[in-house]
Amino acid sequence: MGDSDLVRAPTVCLRAGGRTFELGDRPWLMGIVNASPDSFSDAGLHRTLEDRVTLAAELLEAGADVIDIGGESGVTGVPAVAAEEEIARVVPLIERVAGSLGALVSVDTYKPLVARAAVEAGAAVVNDVSGLRDPSLADVCARSGAGLVLMHTRAAPKEKLLDPSLDGRVADDVDLFLRERIAVALERGVAFEQLILDPGPDFGKTPAQTVEVLRALPALHALGRPVLLAVSRKDFVGAITGRPPRARTAGTLAAIGHGVGAGAHILRVHDVADVADFLAVRAALAGEAPVDPALRLAVELRREPPRAASRDTRVAAHGELDGAAPR
Repeated sequence: MGDSDLVRAPTVCLRAGGRTFELGDRPWLMGIVNASPDSFSDAGLHRTLEDRVTLAAELLEAGADVIDIGGESGVTGVPAVAAEEEIARVVPLIERVAGSLGALVSVDTYKPLVARAAVEAGAAVVNDVSGLRDPSLADVCARSGAGLVLMHTRAAPKEKLLDPSLDGRVADDVDLFLRERIAVALERGVAFEQLILDPGPDFGKTPAQTVEVLRALPALHALGRPVLLAVSRKDFVGAITGRPPRARTAGTLAAIGHGVGAGAHILRVHDVADVADFLAVRAALAGEAPVDPALRLAVELRREPPRAASRDTRVAAHGELDGAAPR
């Protein structure tokens, strides 16, 4: 996508959890907090409730506008988590993040029981990665006023589906599918302004198909709803770069740059601070953010602070240390 092809995100209204937001002026950052022990990206790095609350606080401090909390990993080939277990994982965390931290919270679930409990605990958005496979999930949002993310996928939850027959036509399938899901949600009583659209990178798609979908991202604006871009550490980035999940930051930033240039409204990311820095520099260079002529770099940021040399380094440079026994 060249500079002449950049698309400004259309201004759209989002209603979620009794509040109304205007999106489009700048990309929102959706920070990810996993409450599952088998996440593909962090391998259970944050295991306790306190660990996860601390992570949410750090993401908010780094610039997150919303925290997306999930209690079931998207890893395929393993059984789904029972709704009761998923509720036990996410509800205490949502109560803390939405309550004590005062954050706007999204719950990553496709189960109506979990969605209901999460909304009652304070979640304002339901992020459904099943593509509304169970339409009764929409009922939860219709009754509560919670926002609803509709994601494209032809795969059932926890199922790996790579369909070569979609090559060359997957972008059209995304458009058709999302139009159908919008109609279902509206029929169940969800307001149009409550909907968010996600083209579903990697979900039921090969890496090449995901690239095809992301190249066609601007076309989704014709549907009139905010576009959520969830490319952080995804498989297609790993396939292109040959990197494991936690080493995909550079590739993720490239995908985010493309998405912002295509007018994405919300960016679902793990590394909020890195993405915020990327967006700040990008906005300054593109003339989208003012740059004060008096802008200067703080003295303490001019170079990395000196680190104490290790004993082995000092020995190599100066010989045996005074008073030290020979080795």
